[in-house]
Amino acid sequence: MITQVTKGIKITVITSFEGTFFKNYRVHFAFGYRITIENQSNDSVQLTSRHWQIIDSLNHPEYVEGEGVIGKKPVLKPGESHTYSSGCLLTSPIGAMRGHYNMVNFTTTRKFRVYIPTFKLCAPFALN
Repeated sequence: MITQVTKGIKITVITSFEGTFFKNYRVHFAFGYRITIENQSNDSVQLTSRHWQIIDSLNHPEYVEGEGVIGKKPVLKPGESHTYSSGCLLTSPIGAMRGHYNMVNFTTTRKFRVYIPTFKLCAPFALN
């Protein structure tokens, strides 16, 4: 489990290896991740968009941007949290992800970034 706090917003990431399969005549490695976004601040906030860098040890980094997370733009009052699950495919058994969420503080109306800590994606058989 990886955890990081930015401006009172705690991000917790748990990863899992989901298996291998063939796609377009190549083996792919499927990874899942579960993220919990917890508002430890005194203000209500809303997640508006996300930015990811997906690092595959055999390829160039891939960048993904979009609105919300899995189709939602959660509003978090102080003490509330939002958990979602997603995943990615890599062409190697080792990689990593990192990124940030763009958020809005409803009290100050200011936009701010919440950083998602770098987390490793590693198939169990690839470990020493």
